[in-house]
Amino acid sequence: MSLARRRAALVVAFFATGLGMATWVSRTPAIRDALGASTAEMGVVIVGLSIGSVVGITLGGRLVARRGARLVIAWCMAAIVLGLLTVALGVVLRQAVIVATGLAVYGFAMGSGEIGLNVEAVDLEITVGRSVIPGLHGCYSLGIVAGGLMGLAANSAHLSVLVHMVAIATLTAAGSGWLVFQLPARTGAETLTVNPRTATADFAERFGWFDSRLLALGAIILGMALAEGSANDWLPLIAVDGFGASAATGAAVYAFFGLSMAIGRLSGGRVIDRFGRAPVMRVCAVTAASGIALVAFAPQLWLGVVGVLLWGLGASLGFPIVLSAAGDVPAHAARRTSFVATAGYAASLIGPPVLGFLGNQVGLRRAILVVLVAVLATIFFAGALGTRRPAAGPPTSVGADGTLLPRTETTMATPDTEPDNMMTRR
Repeated sequence: MSLARRRAALVVAFFATGLGMATWVSRTPAIRDALGASTAEMGVVIVGLSIGSVVGITLGGRLVARRGARLVIAWCMAAIVLGLLTVALGVVLRQAVIVATGLAVYGFAMGSGEIGLNVEAVDLEITVGRSVIPGLHGCYSLGIVAGGLMGLAANSAHLSVLVHMVAIATLTAAGSGWLVFQLPARTGAETLTVNPRTATADFAERFGWFDSRLLALGAIILGMALAEGSANDWLPLIAVDGFGASAATGAAVYAFFGLSMAIGRLSGGRVIDRFGRAPVMRVCAVTAASGIALVAFAPQLWLGVVGVLLWGLGASLGFPIVLSAAGDVPAHAARRTSFVATAGYAASLIGPPVLGFLGNQVGLRRAILVVLVAVLATIFFAGALGTRRPAAGPPTSVGADGTLLPRTETTMATPDTEPDNMMTRR
């Protein structure tokens, strides 16, 4: 299996998931108007996305552990296409239930894909011996930018939601078949030790992947995923309702958020390798909180856009840093990645309705202060990330011709210093 093709496939997959998400988000004002829904009602519709995500991430983690990441990624790409088409159908029929169903299918794609793609990314990072997860997540953000700009063009041209989403679904379907076959079949699959007397897996194999450090990582990703997810769910409507901007301007603001996320992630790998995870995470939290505060209180749109820049830069590395840290135990990468990603999607499940109902009472700009508090709280758990950096991959993992070879042993990173507080690695 070619290392270059494997990485290219992950680039395409991450980009496609971002493109699909931005397609939905950039058209939320038009979809809301077509449905005749209030802000609170849109919050309920968006819950479909979160519910589907939680279902997908729960099943995805188990399936990766049993069958490997490639099968889950194939499910992800197919569900993206089906979800977009279902949302488009719901808009045409003006049925909020159908739109919510389509979002649930798309959420399933995002949730299951989150596990499959990130288990692949963690394994690739171990193989190449340097931080690559932020860059791959940067490709997701580039998909957000591209989708946001397409949404801007579609809103400006008054293109129907049906035509727009069918076009993106077709584009996604075209690339899916190629990318799936560039990935190894069994990445992340686990083999449990079975006791012949009880025919059950040994306790250590079932639960040895779980520790107090993992709980702290879950707390970090909870806050940072809420920061990213709230922007994905509400930023265009914040621009439209909070600043009186047009739908096209709302799409442009959202695309700008995606661009700031992409900049942070594409440059983040080198920054993490140089300064370590915990210090970078603390700076990110303060930066994101500052941006959210600006968006909440800015008197004019241009100052709010500055806040969007800081919000995106600060939120950009939260998810990839935590996923990378969870993958420090490669033997249980699928389970540990699944756990922290589930914590992130818990924020997505709780966030939309809470912000929607709060937004109905105090406005969306004031409602996002809840997100600000959650982001600042992550600072207290940042020590669990440690300051480890990726070690060089095993010399036998990549052949001279660039193909992947079976890994006979796992090389762990050597810490520069021990992680802060009492959190230690197994």
